Amino acid sequence: MTIISALPIVARRLFTAGFALGLLLSTHHAQAQARLDAQYEASLAGIPVGRGTWAIEIGDDQYGASAQGGTAGLLKSFSQGSGNGSVTGRVVNGALVAQSYQASTTTGKKSEQIHINLQNGTVKDFAIEPAPPVDPDRIPVTDAHKRGVLDPMTASLVRVPGNGELLSPDSCRGAAPIFDGRMRYELKLDYKRMENVKADKGYRGPALVCAIYFTPVAGYIPDRPVIKYLAQARNMEVFFVPLAGTRVLVPFRVVIPTSFGTAMLEATSFITQATPHVAKTQ
Repeated sequence: MTIISALPIVARRLFTAGFALGLLLSTHHAQAQARLDAQYEASLAGIPVGRGTWAIEIGDDQYGASAQGGTAGLLKSFSQGSGNGSVTGRVVNGALVAQSYQASTTTGKKSEQIHINLQNGTVKDFAIEPAPPVDPDRIPVTDAHKRGVLDPMTASLVRVPGNGELLSPDSCRGAAPIFDGRMRYELKLDYKRMENVKADKGYRGPALVCAIYFTPVAGYIPDRPVIKYLAQARNMEVFFVPLAGTRVLVPFRVVIPTSFGTAMLEATSFITQATPHVAKTQ
């Protein structure tokens, strides 16, 4: 598979699996009720190839996120594709603890569904439907690989501990173990710079720019060109902005340079707000 043939998959999974490669970090906690309603556009060399939406809601004891997207623009004339995904979980002592993750993609007449059930960071069970063919070259995923992991969508939210500056270099440091139902991989962030960003609707202001480093662990075929490219890439970036009322950062823009032009995912609408806290009564 070449990078260019993988881009439609990236454009779809970008919305179904927590932004393309399943981005990102880390340890995260929710300290307030909050909601995000965002729209994103995926492009290659400045040409739109996909559009989608992402909604996140964090409450006192539960959280959820859902995404959907599909091919758009010129790419839609050649390759029809769509996808959706969601995650639900509990907020335990402030931590987001995923319980159920699902993602589905459709390309032409082919569809695939992925389901993962987790308990305290351990995969209880998972399934891919229809089951993919067995490939002897694929690095097997062991039980050890399914412990202490994050699902891709929950992993897209970065918690900044303490009460200091949210958009600081320290917020760009860390690594995450991620399991997406097929592949187990690590993603590491490192600080690069600060920039200002502006959506057509909603957020405008500073963004924390982090480098992304991808390391495959299991569930992949080593000779695949796209895996080799991503593992060797040292110029991928993600732009983070705050989720209002929390110490959580959310991706606003993702940039992946390729030999065919820059692949980019960027928010066109990013509306985030803290929601009123409602005290529970018995």
